Amino acid sequence: MEFDDAVLTRRSVHEYSDEPVAEETIEAVFERVRYSPSSYNLQPWEFLVLTEQENRERLQEVAYGQEHVADAPVAVAVLGNTDPSAHGEAVAEDQLRKGYLPNEEAKEGLLETIEGMADRDEETNRVWATKSTSLAAMTLMHAARAEGLSTCPVGGFDPDALHEEFDGDEQYEPVMLVTMGHAAPNAADTNTPRKFRRPVDDIVHREEFEPTEAELEDEVVTESFATQ
Repeated sequence: MEFDDAVLTRRSVHEYSDEPVAEETIEAVFERVRYSPSSYNLQPWEFLVLTEQENRERLQEVAYGQEHVADAPVAVAVLGNTDPSAHGEAVAEDQLRKGYLPNEEAKEGLLETIEGMADRDEETNRVWATKSTSLAAMTLMHAARAEGLSTCPVGGFDPDALHEEFDGDEQYEPVMLVTMGHAAPNAADTNTPRKFRRPVDDIVHREEFEPTEAELEDEVVTESFATQ
């Protein structure tokens, strides 16, 4: 699927068919996810992928009983490592080997910067991890769509309960859940009208910032859509 198609046909889907998602398809999705950008290329993301029904039901309880968390054949807990230095050595060494850093001294300077980040307060690093990990979560949803799958980001869940239920490490910030699978025939898809999106002129500010208020223009809705 072309990128434009993946972006424009993506919907947040709550209803999934019983068709399983092949393991090689899941692998293909995450092969793309790993190329997501991140602050200093530190890649703080981790993903807990649940395909067994029993485990998805456990996650459903964490997500306040939301049915699609268990109904989807794949559910993913997206986690962000709040320790910026966790992968610092590998990242810095890679940059040295590939010429992004001129010498060992520059590598040590980068590592000092990363260590300084790690020494920041807990809330700062929680926000830092969430920012970069959210980029990977969006890549996940677009990559899944490129494979013909549907997804839904889930922000309504208890992060402490997630850690408790799945023996999580408190160093990892639960950023969001993502359900993934083949959309059911009656699910929102490209045959239903897309929900309101603010136009470019509303969201892009050139040279100076001036907030705008969304205005909904009149649209023609077909008879078939109006009854859904």
